[in-house]
Amino acid sequence: MSAADATTGSVPATGSVAVPQARALPWVAVWGAVFVCSWGGNQFSPLLLMYEQRQHYSSVLVTVLLGVYVLGLAPALLVAGSLSDRHGRRPLMLVGIGTAVVGSGLLALGPLGPGFLAVGRLFSGVTVGIAMAVGNSWVKELSQGRFDPRADAGAGARRASLAFTLGSASGALVAGLIAQWGPVPEVLPFLLHIVVALPFAIVVWRTPETNTTGGLPGPWWRQLRVPSAGHRRFTRVVLVAAPWIFGSAAIGYGYLPTQLTAATGSWGLVFATATTVVALGVSSAMQPIAKRVHSVTSARGLAVAVALMTLGIGVVGLAVVAQSVWIGLAANVVIGAGIGTALVSSLLEVQRIAGPRDLAGLTGVFYAAAYAGFLAPAVIAAIAGTVPVPVILGVVGALGVIAWVAITVSSRRHIPA
Repeated sequence: MSAADATTGSVPATGSVAVPQARALPWVAVWGAVFVCSWGGNQFSPLLLMYEQRQHYSSVLVTVLLGVYVLGLAPALLVAGSLSDRHGRRPLMLVGIGTAVVGSGLLALGPLGPGFLAVGRLFSGVTVGIAMAVGNSWVKELSQGRFDPRADAGAGARRASLAFTLGSASGALVAGLIAQWGPVPEVLPFLLHIVVALPFAIVVWRTPETNTTGGLPGPWWRQLRVPSAGHRRFTRVVLVAAPWIFGSAAIGYGYLPTQLTAATGSWGLVFATATTVVALGVSSAMQPIAKRVHSVTSARGLAVAVALMTLGIGVVGLAVVAQSVWIGLAANVVIGAGIGTALVSSLLEVQRIAGPRDLAGLTGVFYAAAYAGFLAPAVIAAIAGTVPVPVILGVVGALGVIAWVAITVSSRRHIPA
C-alpha cells in the first residue's frame, strides 16, 4: 500500500475503479442520494389542499401542478440513464442533486405565484428522473461483486425501491406536518429539503464509479437507444403494469384527499399526509415480502401487484361515496401493498431483461412509463365536472382488470435466459 492509500484509507482494486475502505458499504451513499431526491419529488403531494385553501387555487390547477413534473421526469428518465451508461453514474447523479436544490428553491418562491410552483415541479421531475434511472442502477451495481460480495442477486432492486419509497414518505411527512402546524408552510418544507440535499453532492462525489464501459461507440445520441426496450417480456408484461404503480399512488394519496374535504374539515392536511405515509410506509414494509411473491418462471409478482392496486382504486371509489376517512386510509394500505410488490418485481424483471450496456436506459424507460400514471388525477379532475367521480374510478378499475388479464396471459412467456 502506498502512502497515499494509507492517507486516504482506500485500497487498490482491479480495473480503473478504486474501492474506498469505509465503515459503510458504497451502496449506502447512493441509497442516501436516491432517498433525498425522492424526498424532493414527493414533498408537494400533501400540500395540494393547502394551495386550494390558502392560495385559492382550483382543484384542476393543483392536480396539474402535481402532474406537471412528469414533463421534466420523463425526458430525464430517458436521457439521463442512457447518458450515464456512456459517461458514468457519478456525473449524472451530481446533476440530480443540483436540480433537487434548484427545484426546492423555486417551490419556496411559490407564494409569488403558481408559475414558480410549475417550474419548481418541473425541476423536481428532472431530479426524480435522474435518481430513478441513474441512482437505482448505481445502487444495483454497488450491491454486487467486490463492492458487496455478501449481497444476493435481488438486493440491488430491493434497496433501490426502498430508497425511493422511504424518501417519498419522508418528504410527504415532513411537508405535511409543517403545513398543518409549522411556520411559513409555503416556504419552510422546501428550505429544509435544500439543507438536507446539499451535503449529498460531496457524498456522491466520493462514491466509487461503477460504469467505465463508455457505452455504445459513435455519436452521443446513439446511446439514447435502448435495444432491450423492445424485448417482448418488457413490452407485454412490465410496461403493462408500470402505469398502475404511480397511477394508483396519485389517486390514493394525491386525489382522494381533495374529495374528502367535507369529512376531514380542518384536519385535511393531516389526512393528506397520513394517506401518503400509509401508502408508502406499507410499500416499504411490503418490499422484503415482495421478493418471495416474485417468481423467475412467471409474472406472478406483477399480476399480484396489479390486482392489489386495482382493488385499492376500487376502495378509493367506495371512500368517496361514503365520505369515509377510514375507508380512504384502508384504500391506501391496499395500494401501498401493490406498489411495493410492483416496484420490486418490475426492477427484478428489468435487470434480467437489460443488456450489459443499457441497464440504466431500460430502468429509465420503465420509470417513464410508471410515472405517466401521475397524470391520472389531472385527467380525473378535468372530466369530473361532467362524469361522477365514482363512475370514473369504476372505469379505471375495469382497465386495471384488463391489464391484469394481459399480464396473466403473458406471465410465462418471453422469459429471458
